[in-house]
Amino acid sequence: MTGGGIPGQASRRTESPQPGAWHLEAACRRDEAGLFFAPSKEPTAARLSREESAKRVCGRCPVLLDCREHALSQPEPYGVWGGLTAAERRVLLSRRRRRRASEVHAAAG
Repeated sequence: MTGGGIPGQASRRTESPQPGAWHLEAACRRDEAGLFFAPSKEPTAARLSREESAKRVCGRCPVLLDCREHALSQPEPYGVWGGLTAAERRVLLSRRRRRRASEVHAAAG
């Protein structure tokens, strides 16, 4: 999206024309930004529907993995990025932290 980057499941990763320019190839560049970010006081049913629509766009995105890694490394606190909601990204980040801690512990012991 506009601002910090572009949110966007594709099976391939494409090379960007320049480092950090993955967002130029994002499928969501052609879609309404409001699809990826919640309006204030959005009802739950509307949010779930909007997020599923955004994820469908992500599903055809050639730079899904770049987008997802961007959102996880920032971390992006709002919106659908890389086919994941903010809550899904928090869960993934938590799992990654636990896995790393476990690997460090195993290597030390």
